Amino acid sequence: MKNVQDTIQDAKAALPNITPNPPGFKAESSAYDLKARLEWGEPALTIVDVRDREAFNMGHITGAVPMPLDALLDTAQNSIAPERDIYIYGDSEEQALEAVNLLRGAEFKNVALIKGGFSAWKEIAGPTDGGQEDSPLEPSAFNVVSRLKAHQELQKVGKAQQAQ
Repeated sequence: MKNVQDTIQDAKAALPNITPNPPGFKAESSAYDLKARLEWGEPALTIVDVRDREAFNMGHITGAVPMPLDALLDTAQNSIAPERDIYIYGDSEEQALEAVNLLRGAEFKNVALIKGGFSAWKEIAGPTDGGQEDSPLEPSAFNVVSRLKAHQELQKVGKAQQAQ
């Protein structure tokens, strides 16, 4: 007689690809990869902004935590579990890569660079917070049909990027 776990495994094997899987962790992630994880509803991640406080206050990814590069290691070791997925962006990819390497060297297991940083996030209409917006909302932003079409187009672009 099979135990419950074996029965579940057999059922999963008999019905492959019936449910969608959440996007996985990538060491180099696009803004679209991060947005897909957030849209899936995966809360087990931390977004770290390594820019200075002034840049952070001017605008940042919603939910990002400010950890300037000069204090990153101390702050991270005191506030983030080493096995947590961490996504990093900065003023440049070089700055973000330096932060990624610092955390990986300190035994953080899943640290990802967000390619394109905050600019790429804004390009895909990711949610932002902060004092300055580059452009005010257009009237179409309040039109549900327009927003759904724009979202569908972004998903197509993201899928095309993932296929590459």
